[in-house]
Amino acid sequence: MEPVAGATPKVVKSEQEWQEQLNPYEYAVLREAATEPAWSGEYVETKTAGIYECRACGTELFRSETKFESHCGWPSFYDARDADSVILREDRSHGMVRVEVLCANCQSHLGHLFEGEGYATPTDQRYCINSVALRHIPES
Repeated sequence: MEPVAGATPKVVKSEQEWQEQLNPYEYAVLREAATEPAWSGEYVETKTAGIYECRACGTELFRSETKFESHCGWPSFYDARDADSVILREDRSHGMVRVEVLCANCQSHLGHLFEGEGYATPTDQRYCINSVALRHIPES
């Protein structure tokens, strides 16, 4: 995966180290920007209170309070934990122009950000995130 220009990841590992840490499916999504099939992820319908962290490095990315039902097949959040927890960059892959969402700590691919879709959320944004890129930590 190409590093984000102008952003220095705090967690730096070789691709071999990432391959040793992540299973092949996690590696394909987090390090090669693959997408899990719609409705296949473990957190699509999760409603349990807690936090969602990056599966690669453990950085807190989203909170359950910002998760909402978008009916798109992937977990959706209307806001990141804070602006410093994610990096947004233009993605022109697959003949589309989208906004890719990456973990700011390790620059792993998480999913994409969409705006202006008309959801009744405070931000009118949808962080469409792969379940395999996340780990849910329930509240104690």
